[in-house]
Amino acid sequence: MFDFSGTLLCVESVAHWLDAALAKTGDRLSGDEFAHTVERLTRHGAMPGGPGPERLPDRLKGLWRERDLDAERHRAAYTALIREAGVTDPDLVDALYDRHRTPEAWHPYPDTARTLGELSRAGVSVAVVSNIGWDLRPVFRAHGLDAWIDVYALSFEVGVQKPDPGIFRFACEGLGLAPAETLMVGDDRRADGGAEALGARVHFVDHLPVERRPHGLLPVFGLLGGAS
Repeated sequence: MFDFSGTLLCVESVAHWLDAALAKTGDRLSGDEFAHTVERLTRHGAMPGGPGPERLPDRLKGLWRERDLDAERHRAAYTALIREAGVTDPDLVDALYDRHRTPEAWHPYPDTARTLGELSRAGVSVAVVSNIGWDLRPVFRAHGLDAWIDVYALSFEVGVQKPDPGIFRFACEGLGLAPAETLMVGDDRRADGGAEALGARVHFVDHLPVERRPHGLLPVFGLLGGAS
């Protein structure tokens, strides 16, 4: 079982995210305005898959906790944070939110394809277990990774979020395996570590930019007894 963001793929930088959204709307920002907007968006945790908020307004805390349970709450949470960061143009708010759901916004880690491909060739079934409010399957298809995924356990479809054991149980049942026969690989010790409650083994990777983590997934082979 693999987490998505920060484990198999990494989202683009906040600067690239903003630049792509501006290109779509046709808006322009001066150099200083662009830099300040990037800083505010980063500080407010407005980009899904990016750094979390430094501080959440009290009125958004409940929505933030439940953001990955359905598409409506996910969009509401992140568009609220975008506006908190000072982006008031509704077209730009929508463009920013919509951008992060495109394949172009996501980059596989250098060893993702190799890891998934070799696991598949070795007969090891793979599930993606993600706290997310939208369908990431098109991202996997666009990057040529979908053929190696047997099960998608996505919180907005399953109705529970990691670390709730229910989402890991759903993935195990889809794989036809007992939890003790599985390994959960993720970057979040609290969320992904929830698999331990079912008896699954857990391995953590560092959530880093793709260029700084070329071989983070390769230890999986040793943990599986040399599946490659």
